[in-house]
Amino acid sequence: MWKWLHSYADPERAYKLSGTLLPWFSTLAILLVGTGSIWGLLFAPTDYQQGDSYRIIFIHVPAASMSMAAYMGMAIASFIGLVWQIKSADWAAAAIAPIGAVITFIALLTGAAWGKPMWGTWWVWDARLTSELVLLFLYLGVISLYASFEDKVLAARASGILAIVGVINIPIIKYSVDWWSSLHQPSTIKITEKSTMSTDMLYPLLINIFGFGMMIGAITLIRYRTEILARNGMRPWVRDLATAEEAK
Repeated sequence: MWKWLHSYADPERAYKLSGTLLPWFSTLAILLVGTGSIWGLLFAPTDYQQGDSYRIIFIHVPAASMSMAAYMGMAIASFIGLVWQIKSADWAAAAIAPIGAVITFIALLTGAAWGKPMWGTWWVWDARLTSELVLLFLYLGVISLYASFEDKVLAARASGILAIVGVINIPIIKYSVDWWSSLHQPSTIKITEKSTMSTDMLYPLLINIFGFGMMIGAITLIRYRTEILARNGMRPWVRDLATAEEAK
């Protein structure tokens, strides 16, 4: 069932596939983030309670959502690397970690900027905010572990175990507002129920969520290709690539 994974264990094939996908992810990211941001920040109606300060959700919510999605992607790649011993999966996890850390920091920063006018303070030790901060520490832990070992096989194993264990924090972030008393507002985008948000606000928000996903995918592909080249510098096909670039 999982034999198809092994076909992408070949670094050259993984490099070429990521190069094929990169323009698609990049184009979609530019179109979606551009459309969603302009629509949300400039043309969406003003909220009757929060005024224009609510518009930060068009950055905050996509960043927060994708910080969890990126972590799950990293954890899945780490799991594949540990179980099937596919090095290219370890390289994918290493590529995702810094991107996830940055997007989590953006989520925390924009959340603080939103919280100041709404709650009267930049930070509270709220369940949602605290668990999102823990997510940032998990990303930083994975990055640090991967950089701490010269043996990258051992580094991938150590950071991969941390990434997999850290998955327990994802449902805590997701359901913290339901499980504990929280200043953070409940989810307004629901899968099984009707959303409580006006469609004039909901559509640009959804566009930006998908756009952020495409943006993270595009940056991950760039870093992944760099990671492949760094780990396979002595392979003939890499030298051929370098020679072809020099010839241009």
